[in-house]
Amino acid sequence: MHQCQTSFTIATHGQGLYEFTRDIIPWVGSSDIETGLLTLFCKHTSASLTIQENADPDVQLDLNEFFARLVPEHMNWLRHTMEGPDDMPAHIKSALTDVSLTIPVSNGRPTLGTWQGVYLFEHRKVPHQRSVVAHLFGQ
Repeated sequence: MHQCQTSFTIATHGQGLYEFTRDIIPWVGSSDIETGLLTLFCKHTSASLTIQENADPDVQLDLNEFFARLVPEHMNWLRHTMEGPDDMPAHIKSALTDVSLTIPVSNGRPTLGTWQGVYLFEHRKVPHQRSVVAHLFGQ
């Protein structure tokens, strides 16, 4: 069994989904691992990870709009407001989604479906540099 690890930095420019599949595939392909598991972990509490359709950009727009309606800003009962009105809603959105993903690897590639892409879901309005740790384990 072998394992390797790296970190991806994703620059965001506000709320939305940022696909980084194009970074993951060559990294997995450059490893000596043909069969295994890829774990991705987002090191933030106001951003998350998701696997979604990458063919129609309306999917990402609709998801962003859905979460904005599900968890609106300016909820008067929120206590954690020191970092702005989008911070606590960002934490809630992150709690409702995933901060880690596990993807099987077969033939040296993540086994994503034809229209699946891996996305960082930025929940804050201001730009950030987000870090996602990738850990690959297999043979």
